[in-house]
Amino acid sequence: MSLDDLDPTLPLLTASGITKRFGDNEVLRGVNLEVQRGEVVVLIGPSGSGKTTLLRSLNGLEVPDEGTIEIRPDAPIVFDVGVGQSARDALRDRSAMVFQQHNLFPQMTVLQNVVEGPVRVQRVPRAEAEAQARELLERVGLAEKAQARPFELSGGQQQRVGIVRALALRRDLLLFDEPTSALDPELVGEVLKVIAELAAQGWTMVIVTHELAFARQAADRVVFLDGGVIVEEGTPEQIFTRPTQERTRKFLDRILRPLD
Repeated sequence: MSLDDLDPTLPLLTASGITKRFGDNEVLRGVNLEVQRGEVVVLIGPSGSGKTTLLRSLNGLEVPDEGTIEIRPDAPIVFDVGVGQSARDALRDRSAMVFQQHNLFPQMTVLQNVVEGPVRVQRVPRAEAEAQARELLERVGLAEKAQARPFELSGGQQQRVGIVRALALRRDLLLFDEPTSALDPELVGEVLKVIAELAAQGWTMVIVTHELAFARQAADRVVFLDGGVIVEEGTPEQIFTRPTQERTRKFLDRILRPLD
């Protein structure tokens, strides 16, 4: 580790030239993205724009065909022919994913779901992992649900458990794939509140969402993707009130004023 790696002015995440193809379909076309420590970056765009593929690439769930990903202070991972499981493992050692569908183990209690990763993957002593899990559950208002099973929870509560499970891994970068899209509208607020609290605590997050109101409230920076490239990025105010690119304006007009 060099002194440069500890420099807080350097981005935590640097993705350069990320390209991903599925057969003849080039889903990502040389995407470049930087995320600063403590920043909340929200990825928006039409379906098929590449935003979920980009997010999954940051966690090793997809392996880019070309490009580099660096999550400091680890060395950059260069993607080309022959990159395998070790590259995926390196990304997962630095990032944690919160999925749209929660993906909780139905046979386990809430507490067991949270401690499974730290105990089995990171070899954290169970007593230590359980103490940390209870503290995190308390933080998101679910302390009393520690012994409940997932089917006994609301969708919003299950998503909060999913967030706690990611926090328990103590990763530097949190990745959210449509964290509110599977929820009833009245439950979106409780998840948004947790994410806002994490942002206030300085967590670094990249979030994919179709919900523009959520993006406007949660983001420090909004990135609009279309056709596998970043078309425009800026503050929520800039993107939603005065976008500079015609493709961005058309997308927002279609979503925000669908009946005009």
